[in-house]
Parts: sequence; C-alpha cells; structure tokens
Amino acid sequence: MLKTESATVALASELIACNSVTPDDAGCQKIIGKRLETLGFHLEHLRFEDVDNLWARKGKSAPLFVFAGHTDVVPTGPIANWDTPPFEPTIKDGYLYGRGAADMKGPLAAMVTACEKFIAQHPNHPGSIALLITSDEEAMALNGTVKVVELLKARNEKIDWCIVGEPTCAKTFGDTIKNGRRGSLTGFLTIKGVQGHIAYPQLCVNPIHKFSGPLLELCEEKWDDGDEYFQPTSFQISNINGGTGADNVIPGELKIIFNFRFSPAVTHEVLRVRVEDILKKHKVEYEIKWHLSGNSFITRRGILVEAISKAIKSVANIETELSTTGGTSDGRFIATTGCEIIEFGPINATIHKVNESVLASDLDKLSEVYKQTMERLLLI
Repeated sequence: MLKTESATVALASELIACNSVTPDDAGCQKIIGKRLETLGFHLEHLRFEDVDNLWARKGKSAPLFVFAGHTDVVPTGPIANWDTPPFEPTIKDGYLYGRGAADMKGPLAAMVTACEKFIAQHPNHPGSIALLITSDEEAMALNGTVKVVELLKARNEKIDWCIVGEPTCAKTFGDTIKNGRRGSLTGFLTIKGVQGHIAYPQLCVNPIHKFSGPLLELCEEKWDDGDEYFQPTSFQISNINGGTGADNVIPGELKIIFNFRFSPAVTHEVLRVRVEDILKKHKVEYEIKWHLSGNSFITRRGILVEAISKAIKSVANIETELSTTGGTSDGRFIATTGCEIIEFGPINATIHKVNESVLASDLDKLSEVYKQTMERLLLI
C-alpha cells in the first residue's frame, strides 16, 4: 500500500486487479471474505451454475442490516483505448483508475472498511450485519442475488435495511440517493403478413403497413402519470426489423422489440393487457413474448433514508436528493423481502466507460457514510 493510499483505496485496488468480467468473480469474494472472517462474520460461499455468491453475516439477532453489491464488471472494450491497463489499478491526479473503480469494487471496499471501523468501535453492537455479494449483476442476473434472496426467504432470514453500493451520485459526492427503481418489461412482437412480389400487393399482406396504426397509438398512449418519486411510465421501441433483403419483396413478418420502464402506478400485467388490446383493436395478426426484468420498488422517507441522509450531511455537508431514475439493479430482488432498501455510491460519470475512475477521497467518504449509517441504525 502506498503512503497516499487509505485502507479503502488499497482494498479497492486489490479488487480491481482481479479480472472479474461477468460472471467471473476471479477471487474477489475470497479477498473480501478473508477480511470479514477476521471480524467474526460467518461466511457462506454459494455457487449457482457458473456464478459465485457470498453471504456473510455477523450476529444472529434482529434487526439485520445488509450491504449488497457485485464483484463482476462489464467488459473493458478495446484495451488500446485505455490510458492505463483496466486491471492494473492506477492512482493519477487523485483518481483511482481501473475497471470497476466506481461500479462497484470501490463501493465494496468501502463496505468492508466501514464494517472494520464500526466493529472496532462497537464490538458488542446490537443486531446483525451482513453482506450479500454476487458475480452475476452485470449480465443476466439469473444465478446471483435473486437466488441468494430465495435462500434467505426459505430460511426466514429477514432483512430490515439494505444499502446497495451502486454509483448513484451525479455531479458531487453525496448529491443523490436512489430510493427506488422503475420496473422493466420488454416485449418481443411479431406482426404477421403474407409475403409476395411487391408488384402484386393485392396478393400480399404487408406487416409493416399493418403495424403503422398500432405504432402510432402505442407511441402516443399515456400509460400513467407517475407520482412524486417516479416519472410517468415510458414506452420505447428499440428495434424494428422487416424485409427479406430484396427490394421487390413484401415481407411476411415484421419483428419489433420494445421496452417499458414503469412506475408503481401501473403493473406489468396491466401493461401487457393494454398493449394487446391496442393490437387487437387494429385487427393485426401477431405473436408476442414478454420478459419482465424486474418490478418497480420504492422506499419512502423513513428510518433508512433518514439515517443515510444524516450521515451524508455529516460527511459531505450536502443535502442529498432522492431519485428513482436510471436502469435496474439487484435492489429489485432484495426489495421483494419487504425491507427498506436504498442505493448509494460514488459519482457515476465514468461507469461502463473506457478509463473508468473514482476520486480516491470519495471512497474514504463513502466508507465513513456507510459506518455512520450503521451507527444511526443499530446503536439507537
């Protein structure tokens, strides 16, 4: 460890050096587990299919406070485009560079050092602390957090509060907490037609033309009004594909992929029905398949939001804002337990980009926020 490195930055660097492109953990959880075991955590290494997961818990009594995060990272892209090798952590001008610096090996390190400081100062603390860590967040998320949550439910291990270490801040450390997320529902739609020569349209049914009416209505439909925490539900088409490759053939089908990011003001079941009602109204022949990535969830102002907001104010001297924007996270799985759950981490400006980085001093602040949040929850 360099003299300029804190314990948090040193651990983050050690984790970044592990080439853990999803779903490979590449030894990260063993590094974290070794640190936690010395603090008295009981470790369970849970492997489902090709995914490594870690459930580490200290204490058996309620309430149970949980940190959640992931060791897997997205691919680097062309390594030649990086200023420094993505899996060789580098500190330059106060920033820690490397894949996962912000998303989310830096936050994982902050969780561990926060636990170390908290337990050193409060060795006989009430309640329990746990970490839920997966290597399956950046890809399909089929064998990671969702499977661990199922196991905890089966064992009646009830989570009271949870912080997911996703990078949430927009411009300044501490400016944003995610206290909920929109749901994500994808539709894979096929409009059926009759293929034929373009010179004889009377002998064909053009599925592209047939979809023009439903397309306009789907794009103009108001799905809900949102609420104080959520923007109105969004409908977006991501792909339309038709044609045979020839310019004189009317295609026999049109394929469309679309996605809803939906608020709690509407359910995925209602959205499905409303879409199919529009298609039936326009008398198109179709097939549709649906994929629900996750339901929306919300943690309203209460014990957890109050605790972390005060901790952020104490450490960063900033009034944090609540937000539900952005994509999905593993919080959607943990929220099904009924716990209070928020996401808080460093600035997200470089996540998934070339030269991903985080201000090293922000990781130290993050560790202190996590520690003070535990104190406000477990020691009161």
